[in-house]
Amino acid sequence: MSVRLLTLHDVPELADLTIGNREHLAPTSPLTSDDAFTEAGVRAQVADALGKHALGLAHPMVIVDGATIVGRINLNSIVRGAAQSASIGYWVSAAQTGRGVATAAVAAALAIGFDELGLHRVQGETLPDNRASQVVLERNGFERFGYAPAFLHIAGEWRDHVLHQRLNASWSPPA
Repeated sequence: MSVRLLTLHDVPELADLTIGNREHLAPTSPLTSDDAFTEAGVRAQVADALGKHALGLAHPMVIVDGATIVGRINLNSIVRGAAQSASIGYWVSAAQTGRGVATAAVAAALAIGFDELGLHRVQGETLPDNRASQVVLERNGFERFGYAPAFLHIAGEWRDHVLHQRLNASWSPPA
C-alpha cells in the first residue's frame, strides 16, 4: 500500500470506486448531487483538487494497493506563514476497511506533509461516533485536542466533530 499524487488519468478508476462505494461513504460525507457519482462529476472534482494543488492549497492523493486505487487521502486547507498546517481527510473502499490500509495511508501522507511540504501541524476531524477513524489517527500519533459543535455539514446535518492533531516535532524553518 502506498499513496501518490492524484492525476486526471485516475478519473475512470476513481469514478468506478466512488460509484461503487456511494452507500459506504454516505454517512461521513457531505450531501452531493447525483452528478458527483458519474465519471464527469469525478473528473470535475479531480480538476478542482488539482487546481488547489497548483496553488499550494492542497495535496490530493490516491491510496493504491499495487496498481489499484483503493481510496483517497488529502492534505487540505494548507496554510503557510505562521501556521504551516493542513487538515487531513481520507476514505478507503468498503472492501479495504479493517485491514490497516487507512492507517498506512495516513502515515504516508504525514511523511509527505512533514518531510516534503514542511508542515508543522496536521489536523484530523472525525464524527464523534467514528471510532474506526479515531483509531487510525491515534495509531499515527494524533492527539485529541478539542470538540467542535456543528462543525461540518455531513449527510444533510450540521454534525459535531472531535478534533485531533499531530505536530511535527522535528520542524524547523526552511533555510
